[in-house]
Amino acid sequence: MREIALVYLDRSGGLQKFVHDCKKYNDSKQSYAVYRFIISINPSDIAELDATLGNYILHYPIQAAQIFQTVCFIAIKTLSLIEQLETEAQISILLKPTHLPPLPSYVLSLSAFPFNYTSQRFYMSEGIAIAMGTVTKYTQGARFFCTEETCPFSEGFRYIRVHLPGATESATVRNDFVCSLCSSPLQEDMKFRVLGDKQIVEMIDAKVLNALKGYSNDKSHFRIQTFTVFLR
Repeated sequence: MREIALVYLDRSGGLQKFVHDCKKYNDSKQSYAVYRFIISINPSDIAELDATLGNYILHYPIQAAQIFQTVCFIAIKTLSLIEQLETEAQISILLKPTHLPPLPSYVLSLSAFPFNYTSQRFYMSEGIAIAMGTVTKYTQGARFFCTEETCPFSEGFRYIRVHLPGATESATVRNDFVCSLCSSPLQEDMKFRVLGDKQIVEMIDAKVLNALKGYSNDKSHFRIQTFTVFLR
């Protein structure tokens, strides 16, 4: 699947954009712990190249991003695109699909049962935004190091934590992480923290418009509840 991912990036122009993004990082005088790349993907084109990778991206996007992460890391090292990069964990890949298959199973409707809470795949969802919060900051990535000076993991970029979709802030940054080598506490290097913007939107199913039509002879009763969307 890594080979197919590389072929797709080359044919779609994604590889050229990736090289351009790497050049901006490499030319920057700022030091980075996390290098973030957004890769636009067309699920239909990938499925034509390889159905297995196409289905993997649609149904297991977090694991699929790891495939592209490995491909991008190898490309950076092979072509010497970012001299400062040390480990693969420093690369953060966000897969951005251009569209999803026009099938009912890819539409997330919170007014229909059963719910599939365990799935972490891509969905389409439509609704009415009834409230929006202010734009705030969240941690996209952070670098930690072992507090034991004699430990080999007290230097370099061994411990990189990157925000994953659905995770809370405490999953990325907190003060109780320990070293996997010597079990000493880990400490965050604050100068390498990467921040991003997030906004909370309160939405409601479009079916609520039916309740605003006034009196109806339909005897069925229904309940409308809002749901929260995090835009990052």
